[in-house]
Amino acid sequence: MIGRVNRVALIGTGAVGSSYAFAMLNQGVVEEFVLIDLNKEKSEGDAMDLNHGLPFAPSATKIWFGDYADCKDADIVVICAGANQKPGETRLDLVGKNTAIFKGIVEQVMGSGFDGIFVVATNPVDILTYVTWKFSGLPKERIIGSGTILDTARFRYLLGDYFAVDPRNVHAYIIGEHGDTELPVWSQADIAGLPISDWTKNKPNFQQEDLDTLFLNVRDAAYQIIQRKGATFYGIAMGLVRLTKAILQNENSVLTVSAYLENKYGQDDVFIGVPAVVNRNGIREVVEITLSKEEQEKFSHSSSVLKNLLGTIFPK
Repeated sequence: MIGRVNRVALIGTGAVGSSYAFAMLNQGVVEEFVLIDLNKEKSEGDAMDLNHGLPFAPSATKIWFGDYADCKDADIVVICAGANQKPGETRLDLVGKNTAIFKGIVEQVMGSGFDGIFVVATNPVDILTYVTWKFSGLPKERIIGSGTILDTARFRYLLGDYFAVDPRNVHAYIIGEHGDTELPVWSQADIAGLPISDWTKNKPNFQQEDLDTLFLNVRDAAYQIIQRKGATFYGIAMGLVRLTKAILQNENSVLTVSAYLENKYGQDDVFIGVPAVVNRNGIREVVEITLSKEEQEKFSHSSSVLKNLLGTIFPK
């Protein structure tokens, strides 16, 4: 008897979804991968194209275009479907359009008998992660938004570039809303165990404005990329693969995902980007790092922005 294999269902094969599928195939993450999209022709073409690359892949993967019934045996359902952010539009501007879309998607997934983990990538991701939790009825631990996983990666990349150090040796977080109110946790940022302040002492011609500008480039990266190429998709696709691996391989990895807060960071009843331990059961726990007074105030503001918007969707 053949044992059960890992299956991931992807809903939405636009730029982000198809980039995620390509990255998943290249890294050989899962045994079964199903693509689901309203645009049947495009998704069938994606499945065909990906299958033709299997001879070059690190491991065998069964890939096909399917429907919501295929979610029943999925371990993870990744949602990349929804309206895209347009030039001049904030992530929060998308909330009305995508809440309606998500209601239909989540209800159909749950109608299949799905009992796994949801990973949400569509913007505004913190709001739509909360929406997925409400519409699915699943435990909060099994609803994970991509949160500030990409913002944190951008932060580490730019810090590594600035100090000429491999970004994989940079330990620094962006937390809060995946959007305009996010914040850097400078008080806990380090490279190889040394605080950033120690590195700046040895940086020729260092100016504080350099780090201020660096964070602005992190926060506004999506706007800059959208202005140049219309959308962001490679970075977030890589982040989603990293998150998928952490779940399926039961890694207990710490990632800055959109997680539900219960009396953490002084907040309740909100999904927001924070460091969390991720494993085969979803979010094992939220890691509550120590924030400076200013950072706590900024985080509280970011949370209030999300809560106010949630109040328009789910009035109390």
